[in-house]
Amino acid sequence: MSLSRFARTMYRRRRAVLVAWVVALVVAIGAAGALGADHRADYTMPGTGSARAQALLADRFPEQSGGTVQLVVEATGPGGLDDPAAAAALADLQAAAAASSDVADVRIDAVSADGTVALATVQLDDTIEKIPHESIRALMDLAEEADDARLGLTVEAGGAAVQGVEGAEASSEGIGMLAALVILLVAFGSLLAAGLPIVVALFGLGIGLAASTALSHLLMVPEWAPQLVTMIGLGVGIDYALFIVTRYRTALAAGQEPEDAVVTAVTTAGRAVLFAGGTVVISLVGLTAMGLEYLYGTAAVMVVGVLMVLVASLTLLPAVLGFAGRSIDRLRLPFVRGDRGEQGLWARWSRVVQRRPIATGAVALVVLLGLAGPVTDLRFGYPDAGTGPTELTSRRAYDLVGGAFGDGANGPLVVAVEIASDPDAPARVAAALAVDPGVATVMPPQVNATQDTAVVVAIPTSGPQDEATVELIHRLRDDVVPPAVAGSDAEAHVGGMVAAFVDEGEVMSARLPLFIGSVVVLSFLLLLVVFRSLLVALKAAAMNVLAIAAAYGVMAYALSGGWLGEAIGITESTPVPVWLPMMMFALLFGLSMDYEVFLLSRIREEYLESGDNASAVAAGIARTGRVITAAAAIMVTVFGAFMLGDMVLMKVTGLGLAVAVALDATVVRMVLVPSTMELLGDRNWWLPGWLDRLLPHLDVEGGAHQRIDDELDQLLDEADHDEVEALARR
Repeated sequence: MSLSRFARTMYRRRRAVLVAWVVALVVAIGAAGALGADHRADYTMPGTGSARAQALLADRFPEQSGGTVQLVVEATGPGGLDDPAAAAALADLQAAAAASSDVADVRIDAVSADGTVALATVQLDDTIEKIPHESIRALMDLAEEADDARLGLTVEAGGAAVQGVEGAEASSEGIGMLAALVILLVAFGSLLAAGLPIVVALFGLGIGLAASTALSHLLMVPEWAPQLVTMIGLGVGIDYALFIVTRYRTALAAGQEPEDAVVTAVTTAGRAVLFAGGTVVISLVGLTAMGLEYLYGTAAVMVVGVLMVLVASLTLLPAVLGFAGRSIDRLRLPFVRGDRGEQGLWARWSRVVQRRPIATGAVALVVLLGLAGPVTDLRFGYPDAGTGPTELTSRRAYDLVGGAFGDGANGPLVVAVEIASDPDAPARVAAALAVDPGVATVMPPQVNATQDTAVVVAIPTSGPQDEATVELIHRLRDDVVPPAVAGSDAEAHVGGMVAAFVDEGEVMSARLPLFIGSVVVLSFLLLLVVFRSLLVALKAAAMNVLAIAAAYGVMAYALSGGWLGEAIGITESTPVPVWLPMMMFALLFGLSMDYEVFLLSRIREEYLESGDNASAVAAGIARTGRVITAAAAIMVTVFGAFMLGDMVLMKVTGLGLAVAVALDATVVRMVLVPSTMELLGDRNWWLPGWLDRLLPHLDVEGGAHQRIDDELDQLLDEADHDEVEALARR
């Protein structure tokens, strides 16, 4: 079925389409609620020290291989923890925690020197990524219930497992949607036109999130993945609908009937949206090249989210536009002016850039390079609970533990010792760890029932996210542990959550250049096919990399804890997991294609008609500047809203994506693109003849194919099969 015929079908059967979407949404939400989510992730890197430690413990010492939750008890009464009532409350808490689901053991690991703070470690029966959130939430509720102001008793729950639950429960997308509605009102000047993109995006996102819940039972999907689905789904969903609604209103203004206007919108803007959405999907699929199971699941749920909003834009939106008809501009805002086209702001701006292409291009380049400067300071790791706001129990637990036992107690290192025929090996390892200046405390070795494996827990002097802790892990592996087991058949591996994150960062950062290179090459090839221009494709790929590097630089500066970091709630130098910039690169390279396709396809369309490069650039910017600005502003606000959340990962993700989109839509699309295209002139559209013959032909905006599609539809209606076949071959 041709795209124009598909659009007419959506329009003519709009009632059935709307009912189908409503039913699908209700069924999907109901099914997701009944299934529940099963989020989990395995961050261990095969072949690393932390992975070997985890595998050894899981095989021979399973009671020590699971994750942990910290219950931190502070007694501020006169007798501290020795007070009989406080001691009884602590014993009750231990008993209740031990009886909870997925708990293997509860022990008191430490009591502060002044007898006011106790650290109770809840040993889970599996690694934290495999423990249901409900079990962790139950322990958090126990801590909250054990608070007793009369006894001066404060109980907080902490650890990576608690951080994960708090992160999954955080939500700030409502603010982004409200801001997006305001921007759409300004862009369209009509309440009805402004509301449609949000409604359509929510339908697609709702089914996408429900599907991600189901996928969490089939694939390894981390707890933070649904937030990324929400972030990207809202952003692209609203943008895609915005492009189509804009073209629909333009067609109505040109005198077309609503049905024809829907067909025009879908076969032009809809075709570009289809291509842009496909590019986002391809970029996300590239995440699977990293060979990590949790990235397979993350890529899958994000791809499903994008596909659902894309399908909603191409099916539900044409149906809803059929109901709106010419009433799309009802409830207008009288103070909002319409787009003045070639007499408007963007037309004047294009002429400014084209008169001074070298100066404007140089300024844009300096801005991007300057913003990218701090990218070398980006540090890979995992933000600890100390980066969260004090409203979170994980942060309060972190502070209590750090104050009573030192920050290192929030991220102990676990050394797994395979004893073999050397029963003294665990003691030698413990003694070697104890003399290292980076180790504050070493717990006595614990040996399993079969006496062939031991665990030695070392408490660093530095916090989990500190660079000193990373250096300590390397020093222990290279200089401290090997001599302790030298000359025997015993083996020792440094592991634990902090070591696992260090290993993940080092392994994945080594693969990052290959991943980035593959995405850039793919983007270049796609643009080459679409725009039939070697220089346009090269420039676009290079500019995309520049914009993303600038976003990384801003993100790195915020993570350094300076004024920008403090403005969004990051008060100290903080690392990020290496998967974050990698995932952002995949997302941003896909998203940048939205504006790339929308702007350059208009410029190319004008150039093919006039043959004048300068006028084509000016007309293209004049006709797309307003909608690109509105689309970018929507994405910036949707992404930026996540900076208001509690979790550092979501803050920096929102910041990086918002900055990248803002730079891409302004500095790149509205300054660098027109300035370089003006300088290159007709050379912009040069393509070697041999390459032109090799490349397939894609008509993104549908200009060449729309007429053929219309003729084909008419012939199909008349059932003249011979002519249909002839036209189809064209």
